[in-house]
Amino acid sequence: MVTLDTSEALQRLVDSGVVAVMRGVNPDTVIEVASALADGGVTAFEITAESPGAMEMIAELSASFDESAAIVGAGTVLDSETARAAITSGAEFVVGPTFDPGVVATCNRYGVPVAPGVLTPTEAVTAYEAGADIAKVFPASSMGPGHLASIAGPLPQIPLMPTGGIDIDTVADYIEAGAAVVGAGSAIVDEDAIEAGEFDSLTGTAREFTRTIGDARARRDQ
Repeated sequence: MVTLDTSEALQRLVDSGVVAVMRGVNPDTVIEVASALADGGVTAFEITAESPGAMEMIAELSASFDESAAIVGAGTVLDSETARAAITSGAEFVVGPTFDPGVVATCNRYGVPVAPGVLTPTEAVTAYEAGADIAKVFPASSMGPGHLASIAGPLPQIPLMPTGGIDIDTVADYIEAGAAVVGAGSAIVDEDAIEAGEFDSLTGTAREFTRTIGDARARRDQ
């Protein structure tokens, strides 16, 4: 197990712009999927912990990409035991749908950025004060970009990662509302395209996401 520089890994995660949430991806195609996304500029991959062979896929992806080329993490982490298993397998960041103090403590112990799930300003502050590096605003689509802006306004010190239902039509709105990075699942990891072996389609979608995020960041930062 390698202890990471949390600030360096966190910066790489934020720089990625979008985290590709890879839920239930076939272990036989995970490298092809990640490579196709990377060709389109997506450099952060989240393997959800409930996926069959999740820890093995994390290890395989971590070994397949140079540190400067991609960052690989674990998602849907609900307890400290799973967090430690993911970190041991090579996860460079950990994401959860909820806030669990044990998960945050474990990630802090090993110097790995952690993004627990929150929905309200109170939950965001509670998680951040407990040691969270990013607050995953989830499910984002239930509340929309306006809700995210309402959290980001009074709490600019907390990096926010809206996740859930974000697609190419809404991603710019979340970035302009204050998202440090977004999480995207089926909108970027297209199961039908993967099943058909159309990996070029994944690359095209990834390229569109990264371009849209870059443009939205430029407008926000003007």
